[in-house]
Amino acid sequence: MSTEPFDAVDVIAAKRDGSRLTEPQIDWVIDAYTRGVVADEQMSALAMAVFLNGMDRREIARWTRAMIASGERMDFSSLPRPTADKHSTGGVGDKITLPLAPLVAVFDVAVPQLSGRGLGHTGGTLDKMESIRGWRASLSTEEMMTQLGTGPGAVICAAGAGLAPADKKLYALRDTTGTVESIPLIASSIMSKKIAEGTRSLVLDVKVGSGAFMKTRERAEELARTMVDLGTDAGVDAVALLTDMSAPLGRTVGNALEVREAVEVLAGGGPADVVELTLALAREMLRQAGRPDADPEAALADGRAMDVWRRMVRAQGGDPDAPLPRSAHQDTVAAETSGYVTAMDALGIGVASWRLGAGRARKEDPVQAEAGIELLAVPGDRVSAGQPLLRLHTQTPERFGRAREALAGAISIGPEAPDLPGSVVLGRVDPR
Repeated sequence: MSTEPFDAVDVIAAKRDGSRLTEPQIDWVIDAYTRGVVADEQMSALAMAVFLNGMDRREIARWTRAMIASGERMDFSSLPRPTADKHSTGGVGDKITLPLAPLVAVFDVAVPQLSGRGLGHTGGTLDKMESIRGWRASLSTEEMMTQLGTGPGAVICAAGAGLAPADKKLYALRDTTGTVESIPLIASSIMSKKIAEGTRSLVLDVKVGSGAFMKTRERAEELARTMVDLGTDAGVDAVALLTDMSAPLGRTVGNALEVREAVEVLAGGGPADVVELTLALAREMLRQAGRPDADPEAALADGRAMDVWRRMVRAQGGDPDAPLPRSAHQDTVAAETSGYVTAMDALGIGVASWRLGAGRARKEDPVQAEAGIELLAVPGDRVSAGQPLLRLHTQTPERFGRAREALAGAISIGPEAPDLPGSVVLGRVDPR
């Protein structure tokens, strides 16, 4: 019978008492948890100790490296194109990956967007894409490399099960133990997967506001700095943009609704904030890929990005011409008074969309492609009493009541126009 070099209780106690974990302790506890030697209740205690006492830069870097070492690594170095990658920390109405991936690929850049599904009030990119008839999320490594190398150059697909399996176990545990908001655990979770995916350059979209994990600018900057530092320590060219998530992004929340809006952006239209953020992220990715003079705005306007989108969807079995699903039941929320819309709480609207069927409480729950919310007015708009503000969509009308409960107090109307930020991009965090 083999003897373990450490005892889980000793590692937990060290972090509980505020000590810095050693590299051998971190390597062992991640490996032992992946093997099942460290039990869920022990890792829960360690996660809470990390939540309460934090980790320094060296600890987080080692924790991230240990999670990467728990599984496989991908390698895109054989591709004939440079690669560029983006990750968003998640928000409400965040459909940016859909227009962004084909837009960057226009300029002979490979864009491997390995994405996930939604949980709670934040939407999942794969759930959105599965609104498209025939589209499939699961690709073999060979299919992915062909699509990136000689195909359209962009892929949106599910990450393989072999990438950072320790993170998959720990992520599920954090979700049930109140430790999701820990910056060391968020940063190491995101960056372990991205580094394992073979990322050489990465633009991080770190959301700030009520609909984000990070509610304040200070916390968002701390998370962004931690992730950029982790990237730098691993040899990844990483930069972060801090972006506003106090209100939903764009005019739609929900799977098919957001695909429809993303296609509008690819056709040269769409909401100004979605277009602005898509272009800002595209410029960062193109700079990192050695294309600083590329003009992504022109590629939206002249149809090149739309052409790549259609090729990308077809390459994964989807029909870009098929009509998107539409809800069988709709309801509206109207303004109670006249004035200006001063705020639309992203969290309340995200929860309402989830309750309509667009999201899931557990990872195995189904989602409705048709469910979600259209924003018929946004902050800064003048409205009259009785004017529709939101249109709710679902296949199951018994959900309307609970969705409306989530919207109580989510929309503020005042006598004066609000002082809104001039840009959805609030700041930038570079490598030190």
